[in-house]
Amino acid sequence: MVLIGPLMVDLAQGQRDLMRLKNNHVLVTGGAQGIGEAIVIDSALEGARVSFIDIDVEHSQALVAKLTAQGHQVQFERGDVSKFDTFQTAYRKLIANFGPVTAAVSNAGRNSYADPVEYSDEEWESFFALDLKSSWYIAKLCLPDMRKAKKGSIVNISSIHGRMTSPNFFPYSAAKGGIIGLTRNLALDEAKHGIRVNSVSPGYTLTPLLLSYFEQFPQAKANAIEVQPMKRMGQPSEVAKVVSFVLSDEASFINGADLMVDGGLHARYAS
Repeated sequence: MVLIGPLMVDLAQGQRDLMRLKNNHVLVTGGAQGIGEAIVIDSALEGARVSFIDIDVEHSQALVAKLTAQGHQVQFERGDVSKFDTFQTAYRKLIANFGPVTAAVSNAGRNSYADPVEYSDEEWESFFALDLKSSWYIAKLCLPDMRKAKKGSIVNISSIHGRMTSPNFFPYSAAKGGIIGLTRNLALDEAKHGIRVNSVSPGYTLTPLLLSYFEQFPQAKANAIEVQPMKRMGQPSEVAKVVSFVLSDEASFINGADLMVDGGLHARYAS
């Protein structure tokens, strides 16, 4: 067992029987920590060649070193996926080594808490470039090869905030709702090419960002657990397993869907 960020992972699990993503090249944006890290790990354990792009060089290099030491094919390029030119440069380097991307996960993003009057145009443009536009960019880069192959799968990471939200989250909620809409249209447009496009919407997930927040505000953690139907929050690995399934041929008739991975929180009536 090794500890990678908040994840305790048995890398020997790479020899498990299920290899849902064998012979695939999976690309993940924002793969250095949190849910993205978990997706990189699970994709590797499922037999894929895995590439990821992030701006966090230190965590990315550590993750690649640990996974490659266990015999997995994993590579990383530094890149800002909110800017198409730098995203494209990193992408070209990755496919030059591992071949065309056959499955892609748009995961990169950040939070935004804002007042709609005080929020500036510059903040809006910067935030949406990362949290929404990068999901278009990954499709723009991957679709030509997927269309040629007549096969491919894309998963966009949205959020429970794409359907319901909290006060002061208006940019984040708008972006995550946009991802769901983008996903639906891409699913309709690309189905004729044999390409599936879906989104996965996590609820409260114990990423480093959320754990740091709860350390500062312990009562917020208690309040969050109280409203959880399962009386706990999710682990990044639980989201990653859903992503691996949806990317794989086992989900061959799932297209245009938004899968909620929130322990039932979205089903709760506020009281």
